[in-house]
Amino acid sequence: MPMRDLSGQKVRRSGEELVRHLESFSLDLRFSAGVWFFAPGGGRFHDRYAGDIPMEGRIEKALGLMDQGLVALEAHYPNEVNDDTLDLFKSAGEQGLRLITVVPNLFYEAQYEFGSLSSPVEKARRSAIDRTITTLQINKELDTDFAIVWPGIDGFDNTFGQNHVAARDRFAEGLAEAMDAVPGVRIVIEPKPYEPRANILYGTTSEALLLCAKVEALLGNDENRRILRDGTAMMGLNPEVGHMLMAYEDLGYAFSLVCEYGRLGHTHWNSQPMGNYDQDLNVGVVYPEQTEAALYALKMCGYQHLFGLDLNPERMPVERALTNCMDTLKAMNERIDGLDHARIVECVENPGENRGVLEALLIRARYPEATGLSEL
Repeated sequence: MPMRDLSGQKVRRSGEELVRHLESFSLDLRFSAGVWFFAPGGGRFHDRYAGDIPMEGRIEKALGLMDQGLVALEAHYPNEVNDDTLDLFKSAGEQGLRLITVVPNLFYEAQYEFGSLSSPVEKARRSAIDRTITTLQINKELDTDFAIVWPGIDGFDNTFGQNHVAARDRFAEGLAEAMDAVPGVRIVIEPKPYEPRANILYGTTSEALLLCAKVEALLGNDENRRILRDGTAMMGLNPEVGHMLMAYEDLGYAFSLVCEYGRLGHTHWNSQPMGNYDQDLNVGVVYPEQTEAALYALKMCGYQHLFGLDLNPERMPVERALTNCMDTLKAMNERIDGLDHARIVECVENPGENRGVLEALLIRARYPEATGLSEL
């Protein structure tokens, strides 16, 4: 499959052009889900609440959700995708549920105690680079859309005396080495500000965008350089709603920033209190207005790719959690499609003549059955 072109996200539109786009374009809500949360484990403070489920059972549950819009799975190498399970994922793909990404697990094992791609311990860093290379090879074999990389264990706890520049260089150079070893595979970075490290490298949206440019400048493989010359991004982002809110980011602003540079390769959806530890709550449970604003920002940018669900449904069946999240996004998308887009654009472009009108429009959209409201 040719690498998807993300450059359409960068299109600038005048007010009239934006209205026409909003009235004609609708987000295509097709979903992916990570197989890791089909059998949630325990946490730091409690045992797991349900037994483990073998990969066959997880895929069977996922196949049963295809009529709700689930079209793809996400998994890690080597703990979920390996020699024992590869044929299971290939079989699911033949039934229409493809594996959209294989993620290198660079954060869990003891060998990565001091980091993976950024580690100052050369043996650990070499292991991380080799694992990334192997994972990219699997992505290429399975014809996935991208490989997500999460630098969860790459960071620091005590900032004093840290050579931060060297750590960032090691991380970027390690990614570039792996990408040149297996050319033609896009990597999308998933920023997260903290947890498990007190501070994670490239933990915010803007920092991840800097990493994308840095890695692409390091690529030397002829195929990778040709792709870049053609105007296609080799590096992109997979922003996760929960991680963005942990960093106190505004979702609409952050998503639009990624689209501005044509680097929104994938998205992860859940909900999360501002700051706080990573909770992976169901979509819309916290800050539903932020989720709606994020969807509208993606509609404005013409986002055309999947909506990944990354959850931790500890106290409900995974089928119910996934269905609730898909239903929430469908309902929100239907609501934003029905908004008066011309009026919204008018409010934004001429704020002095429309003081409070945008808020009034949203009140009526969010509470359509309300009675006794004032004339608008």
